Amino acid sequence: MPTWSPTPAVFALHLAGTRPDPRLEALLRRWLALGLLAVALVPALRGSSPWLGWWPLWLVAMPAVAWWALHRFPLRLPGRLAAVGSRRRRRGGQARRRPVQSASADRRAA
Repeated sequence: MPTWSPTPAVFALHLAGTRPDPRLEALLRRWLALGLLAVALVPALRGSSPWLGWWPLWLVAMPAVAWWALHRFPLRLPGRLAAVGSRRRRRGGQARRRPVQSASADRRAA
């Protein structure tokens, strides 16, 4: 058994050409669509169950997260939002700490 682990870049290149199973993707999309429809149309499904908990979590949130995970968590921001994030980033180096002044230096200055 190898003791090394591939770096994320190597792993991403390896998985770049693979696509998720279309049957599983279709199942998750249907589950998500039917869950959204059920929560929107049936008021009882907006509540919770003593055995399962909050229904919208299981009918909407879990299928959505599973579908997102199936596609390996892509986060695509619109071009305008992506540009704003890069503009806000500072270009300089790491901040440096200010030197701590001792109590005797404060008395001398006063």
